[in-house]
Amino acid sequence: MDDEIKINRGLRGVYFERSSISSIDGTKGELYYRGYSIDDLAKYSTFEEVAYMLIFGELPNQNDLIEFQNKLKKHRTIPKEIHKIIENLKDGHPMDVLRTSVSALASLDQSSQSFSESAFIENGLKLTSQIPTIIASHNSIRNGNKPVDPNPDFTHASNWLWMLKGEKPSQEASKLADIDFILHAEHGSNASSFAARTTIGTNANLHAAFVTAISTLAGPAHGGAAEDVMKMLQDIGTPENVKTYILEKRKKREPITGFGHRVYKVEDPRAKHMKEGVKKVSIEMGEPKWFNILEALVKEMKPFSRHGLNVNVDFYSGALYKLHNIPPDLFVPIFAIGRVPGWIIQCIEQLRNNILIRPLTLYNGPKPRKYIPISQRK
Repeated sequence: MDDEIKINRGLRGVYFERSSISSIDGTKGELYYRGYSIDDLAKYSTFEEVAYMLIFGELPNQNDLIEFQNKLKKHRTIPKEIHKIIENLKDGHPMDVLRTSVSALASLDQSSQSFSESAFIENGLKLTSQIPTIIASHNSIRNGNKPVDPNPDFTHASNWLWMLKGEKPSQEASKLADIDFILHAEHGSNASSFAARTTIGTNANLHAAFVTAISTLAGPAHGGAAEDVMKMLQDIGTPENVKTYILEKRKKREPITGFGHRVYKVEDPRAKHMKEGVKKVSIEMGEPKWFNILEALVKEMKPFSRHGLNVNVDFYSGALYKLHNIPPDLFVPIFAIGRVPGWIIQCIEQLRNNILIRPLTLYNGPKPRKYIPISQRK
């Protein structure tokens, strides 16, 4: 009987629920949020518009957008208790500090215990605004600086860069950050979103689900690829070393970071939107070598594209962050900032038709055996 049971390791290819949030065609390399192409959203929309659309199902009109933006701006300040936690954990990894701070926020806000769709939306909007502040505040404190207060005149992306660097960001930098958040906002039943839904399935609150999601995103197999790409570029050093690097990696049967995706069999549709940004910024900053190494990698990896080893979104993200002098250990937290709207609506969708998520494992251990008292064991 056991031989007749099919094991889908990693739940690969298993549909556990219906969803109206995002559609991914890995064969064609297409991604849609609520029916809108990621290409159109990256070109024409803003993060706030996309966040609204993901949460409420439709793009906002002008009045809806203004109200939504004002709500986000209102929640950007974090409690003094969270600042104290950050100070005590200043030497910790940013993802650990973020996870702990989000967990603490639940204790400081009674509404976090509410288990309704309206409460999830309200608490989700708070977390959308608080998470960038937590990350930026920790980065300031660990460097011996006072955290930069949020600026209510700035957009979500501009305010993030303002809090991170303490200076008004350029229009181009803000636009690239905005696009980056849009590209990472939602991606179906990825590991962190599935983990969040599993938490909601137990009737836990939204903050608990976010703690689960953040913990899952912190793993290098999910959110850490952008940081690893930058390490790879530094190891390679120059475009001329790319071919040798790939040959050595392939000989050791080690993966080339930034290539391949669990879902996409062709190039990740999000990647091209980051590529142009990296190219432009690298030229403007007089550091074209990083983009040149990336292009050399793409060229040398072309023969392996038929095996599904195509560029993914993280391939260019890491280089873009590096060009902006953002510390590598902030790459995954930046991913988290963008993914918040996706986590919110994934949790809400789970809540609407909630059920405990409890898959099975096929036992292959010892057959029933007699217990042996400790005095008789060898």
